[in-house]
Amino acid sequence: MSAKSSEQSPNVFQWLFERGEETVSHAVEDLLGRPGVSDNLVKFAQRALKTKGRVDKNVETLLHLLNLPSRADYHALRVKIEHLQGSLINLNMKIDRLLAAQERRKKKT
Repeated sequence: MSAKSSEQSPNVFQWLFERGEETVSHAVEDLLGRPGVSDNLVKFAQRALKTKGRVDKNVETLLHLLNLPSRADYHALRVKIEHLQGSLINLNMKIDRLLAAQERRKKKT
């Protein structure tokens, strides 16, 4: 492949990409401009979200019946672990202060 053709290839691909992007953009605008299409898209999205909620709830119920942890269980456990980690950090800081105070008392005597 010559240097000239390798320099033109990215330009050709860029041009094709831009043309494709423009074409898709115009097609979507035309489609959404038609009466009822956007309303149907909104209804479709609402039904899809409602169905996803039902599926999630059913999967969580099934996992509970099988005595397996769900996403909510993992989230609750993670929150508890983060709380415990914060408590441990606070305890470590207090122990460090107590040890430092004890060292200072030893040095004074």
